[in-house]
Amino acid sequence: MRESILVTGGAGYIGSHMVLMLAEHGFDVVTIDNLSRGFQDAVLAGEFVAGDLTDAAVLNEVLGSRQFAAVLHFAALAYVGESIAHPDLYYRNNLLGSINLLDAMRRHGVENCIFSSTCSTFGEPLYVPIDEAHPQHPITPYGRSKWMVEQVLADYGSALGLKSIILRYFNAAGADPAGRIGNRSVPQSRLIPLVIQAASGRNPHVSVFGRDYATPDGTCIRDYIHVTDLCHAHLLALLRLLERAPSTTYNLSSGQGVSVQEVISVAEEITGRPIPVVDGPRRLGDPAALVGDSRRAVSELGWEPKYCDLRTIIAHEWTWEQHLCRSLEL
Repeated sequence: MRESILVTGGAGYIGSHMVLMLAEHGFDVVTIDNLSRGFQDAVLAGEFVAGDLTDAAVLNEVLGSRQFAAVLHFAALAYVGESIAHPDLYYRNNLLGSINLLDAMRRHGVENCIFSSTCSTFGEPLYVPIDEAHPQHPITPYGRSKWMVEQVLADYGSALGLKSIILRYFNAAGADPAGRIGNRSVPQSRLIPLVIQAASGRNPHVSVFGRDYATPDGTCIRDYIHVTDLCHAHLLALLRLLERAPSTTYNLSSGQGVSVQEVISVAEEITGRPIPVVDGPRRLGDPAALVGDSRRAVSELGWEPKYCDLRTIIAHEWTWEQHLCRSLEL
């Protein structure tokens, strides 16, 4: 019998790639998503349930439908600026929704959870690359909401026996290498798709927020990790939990810092098109550089990222963008 896995937020960008990967590895997958930011037609495998994690009745119905071996928890609001303007939304959705989920898991005897966390829990880096031991001082409600869920998972583990693996990742990017799914987030906040949309003409320009950072070209430096590589790490973490490995935390990153200007320049090369740029002031909550250290995930999970090269990531984004433009008849 195939093991059943519940994926929360499985209609979103990363979650939909995870659903597809789980199905391709023989798991019985159920997705729950409230579709506030996701797309049901992005869920290409398994069963789909429209529902919100703040609805205990829906969670009881879903978790009672079969015996789940684990939950992969992606459902969250994830816009830094929005979290600063509307912290209530983030604490209600990200924190309270997660607690509701964990309580429902307890009621139905589900002991394993993979949690999608973020490098935003670290705040302003004290050093780079950032490893798992780096102090956590999140500076936005988004980062704090994720950090709080990490604390809840630790406490539920100590007191109630819940097993969890927390995966803190840096900037997710790219699309399914086969071109089946990709990033359709609305509004779009990730740099690479915004740059690609400026190349295709779907956006008039890309904004660069700050050129006065203490970096080689003055623009922010970030660590981009391909969404397929992220999902592969989740799969490896799931297999470890199913083998009764202890709870732990891993950073997921490429370990390579790339500036905003470098992304724009490479995207112009890949697409063969000029990308209009509008410069703006720095944004609140944007550190100058965020680069991760994922050696622990490599050594303990056996994780081997395949798509770390920026050109490959941008090429996959461009293929997906061309697909979207054709579907929109642009």
